[in-house]
Amino acid sequence: MIIAIDGPAASGKSTTAKGVSHILGIPYLDTGAMYRAITHIVLTKKFNIDDPLELKTLLNGIQIRFEIIKDENCIFINNKNVSSLIRSSDVTSNVSAVSAIPEIRESMVGLQRKIGRENGCVIEGRDIGTVVFPNADFKFFLVADVKVRAERRLLDLEKIGETKSLNELMNEIEKRDLLDSSRDHSPLIKAKDAIEINTGLLTINEQIEQIVKHITNIQNNKGN
Repeated sequence: MIIAIDGPAASGKSTTAKGVSHILGIPYLDTGAMYRAITHIVLTKKFNIDDPLELKTLLNGIQIRFEIIKDENCIFINNKNVSSLIRSSDVTSNVSAVSAIPEIRESMVGLQRKIGRENGCVIEGRDIGTVVFPNADFKFFLVADVKVRAERRLLDLEKIGETKSLNELMNEIEKRDLLDSSRDHSPLIKAKDAIEINTGLLTINEQIEQIVKHITNIQNNKGN
């Protein structure tokens, strides 16, 4: 089973997907972490992603995998755990531009499809229901007010010892929304058959419950 959860930055996709994965017993695939991992490497190794040769070197030399450690879904780049490093504000500021590169998206989408087809998954991102898995069994699109999303991002930064003003984060998120929705390759867009959920009006448990309830109701009706 493929469950696609899309939405803009800080709309609650990752937390929701993890909860749905846990309840339904289906693997969770964090595509956002994959693009953040690529961005982290670009920044730390100073790759010039406008240079075709350097871009090819980057993609050929990177291995990404997930591993559950103490109930946490950790991401590894070439066997190094970078789960906390990819949440830095520097990565956040650059991930949209890096993930818009067609060659990078093509490489990551190929890996996402491979993992999903082998194991089934709850998978979240910005183009899952439209590009990666257009025939997903279930599709959801999460939305929330910019201020609500900025407040969530502020809490995430505090957890890794960083801080920014709420206004700064709101501006960053609005810029990220514009970049994600206006890029030529795989833009952020709601699939026509996706169910929209406003997470700003719900607790985490409520939004997880809403998705799980919808899926189980459909499955139960099919079984009757």
